[in-house]
Amino acid sequence: MKKTVSIVTVVVLAVLQVLSFASCKATGKEKHTANYFDYFDTVTTITAYTETEEEFNTLCDEITTLLNEYHRLYTIYNRYEDFTNLVTVNDVTDGKHNVVKVDRRIIDLLIFAKEMYNKTNGKVNIAMGSVLSIWHTYRNEGLDDPENAQLPPMEKLREAEKHTDINNLIIDEENSTVYISDPLMTLDVGAIAKGYAVERICLYLEEKGVSNVLINVGGNIRTIGFSADENTPWKAGIENPDTENEEKPFIEYIELSGESIVTSGSYQRFYVVKGENYHHIIDPETLMPGTKYKSVSVVTNDSGLGDAFSTALFLMTYEDGKKLVEETENVEAMWVLPDGEQVYSSGFKDYTFEYEVK
Repeated sequence: MKKTVSIVTVVVLAVLQVLSFASCKATGKEKHTANYFDYFDTVTTITAYTETEEEFNTLCDEITTLLNEYHRLYTIYNRYEDFTNLVTVNDVTDGKHNVVKVDRRIIDLLIFAKEMYNKTNGKVNIAMGSVLSIWHTYRNEGLDDPENAQLPPMEKLREAEKHTDINNLIIDEENSTVYISDPLMTLDVGAIAKGYAVERICLYLEEKGVSNVLINVGGNIRTIGFSADENTPWKAGIENPDTENEEKPFIEYIELSGESIVTSGSYQRFYVVKGENYHHIIDPETLMPGTKYKSVSVVTNDSGLGDAFSTALFLMTYEDGKKLVEETENVEAMWVLPDGEQVYSSGFKDYTFEYEVK
């Protein structure tokens, strides 16, 4: 999947636990946290304030059941018996893709993906599977055998690029079918799937009246309501992309109460070729990893949008990215430049607070 484990909440929430826990005593709720490793190939952390541990366990069961469903639907790597997912959509039979009847949740994801493609001027393109699979292979081989790590040949990437036209993704909403008209094109939803799934789950929980919950799926954080009561936001730290700076592990601290935060960065998923790091966020124009920033963090009320925008902004110029953010309602962003300088959209600082790590 994508890139994004760039937000660390557990440390900060643990540091601030006394503040939130104390204010929660009056409500009769206590803080509970659980970790899982089975969804979207990353770590999931669920934190909630509930009146009983049994209530928390029931909530976790419901969330993880839904996460498992979305994971199975949106994976492009795992096939399940008698189960149609994006692997099935990418399958080729007798030299062509099949028209595949799919779950409505796949239809909705793909429609959202096309919207994000148009919104980001093509920087988020789920039709890039042919290119991304090449990078995926070379990255894995480089990680397995670092001394012989290589870059994908540009001619190979350019040939694959010929098969990345998202207009070849044909969606029939009425019949709930999907068809890829280019037999050499495949889908890769890594730039949006986690955030989109988390958002759908949280909307469902909100409709049921659930509150005081934080879900963190591989750094895609979505909060539901406040942390402990109606006066205590969730608190999270944005990780320093300079991972060797032990004196400053976080570069900003933010407060959230119903919002989401997602970070894309160049410093976590990468491999090394001849002393240079090559990360996994590939620019559709250059077909190479983006080099404009160390990281981009997005705060928004929609985790799916945050996932897509964090990738898109990482690949855009600051001027174009800031313009997109300022034109989009309920979205703020912070960019970390190659020299470590932090630049912001007009409202990002409204979410930050000063915190001194002791």
